[in-house]
Amino acid sequence: MNNASKYDFTIKTLGTCKVDTPITLSKTHNDFIASFTKDSDGILSSIEVDKNTNTINTKPQNIIEKAGPREKIFFDPSKTHVAIVTCGGLCPGLNSVIRSLVMALWYRYGVKNIFGVQFGYRGFLPEFNIPFVDLTPDSVTDIHQKGGTVLGSSRGYGEKVEEIVDTLERNGINILFTIGGDGTQKGAMNIHNEIKKRNLKISVVGIPKTIDNDLSFVQKSFGFDTAVTKAVDALYGAHIEAKNAIHGIGLVKVMGRESGYIAAHSALASTDANFVLIPEVPFDIYGENGLFAHVKKRLIERKHALIVVAEGAGEDLLGSTDEVDASGNKKHADIGVFLSTKMKEYFAKENFEMNLKYIDPSYIIRSAPANPNDSIYCERLGTNAVHAAMAGKTGMLVSLLHNNIVHIPIEVTVSSRNRINPDDSLWRDVLEATGQPPLMLNSTIPK
Repeated sequence: MNNASKYDFTIKTLGTCKVDTPITLSKTHNDFIASFTKDSDGILSSIEVDKNTNTINTKPQNIIEKAGPREKIFFDPSKTHVAIVTCGGLCPGLNSVIRSLVMALWYRYGVKNIFGVQFGYRGFLPEFNIPFVDLTPDSVTDIHQKGGTVLGSSRGYGEKVEEIVDTLERNGINILFTIGGDGTQKGAMNIHNEIKKRNLKISVVGIPKTIDNDLSFVQKSFGFDTAVTKAVDALYGAHIEAKNAIHGIGLVKVMGRESGYIAAHSALASTDANFVLIPEVPFDIYGENGLFAHVKKRLIERKHALIVVAEGAGEDLLGSTDEVDASGNKKHADIGVFLSTKMKEYFAKENFEMNLKYIDPSYIIRSAPANPNDSIYCERLGTNAVHAAMAGKTGMLVSLLHNNIVHIPIEVTVSSRNRINPDDSLWRDVLEATGQPPLMLNSTIPK
């Protein structure tokens, strides 16, 4: 996790909240009725402490605001118009979040003007002539049971902020919900800044969607739990293939451009993986302490091996590239195909019989509907995003941090990527579960 003390977690608002909320909750505690959340309710951005110094930063800008319904709201529900957009790649839970937003707006606040923006940010641009769609409880009632997004999705066009804000103004939109990852939320931040420049009263609230789980100050992104569940199924199949072949090797590539969370968690969940390769930890493939030598040793001793590789692992082996996709994400060569090809060549030269099965379940995982854990999480994120927006919060996203649903400024969460720290407990647990060497390099890492 980032050094939290260098960030300002103050949440921006559109103005004073003067409208009575239509939600009936308690103003006190210990009365067996759920209570409103106050703006003064918060949590510490970092819970780590050095017992020798016992230093805790409790400055106001270091306190993260808790999510939840406020007693007073900014927008009059009867006059509020809402737009919802899904951007970037597919991810389990997109439809669950859309449904949660619509249900909370409609039934909790009485907001009836809810529009779905189709195919990402391009749905705002006149040049594409893509109409908005009306969203109602009837239209979203069962969409959580389906994969993908009923609004469609696409990458890019988040930089066309002037045109996007023109469309928001033209359609009288008061609240914009952006469901997406790093690129989407950077676009949302720029949209928020353009709205502020024009002195408009439009709330921009993000819901973090990145299957790689790499947004900062987001404990877990929705869809991640489902992705791990599906990845474990692929690992199980690869393990069976490996065990039932002579010197069988199962090689499974999972998502993770810059962060190896899916690889690490699926390996821990399956307990069958013998080698886990992630972007945060460099490795060699050749040499006495390289991957292939250790795989060969494993085959001699145990007759089979299972390797899990994140898509962004081993970038130094593949050669760097400056190419990016429409969302601004760096493009990676296919590490799975690379390892499969090079491993077959290596064992052929060694005159060592082996049978390799390469599995890439990426798009099957992305298109799956949310599992129960993710469905619960999506419901909570969507509902709390509505509470924040109706209270006039803006330039922020809802997040889970230290097991609390909270508000995080967008500029904070997109300032850096959340990555596995090889010195921390998660990677240590992976090493213990797999039995792989702590570092598969033939020389020390340059300082």
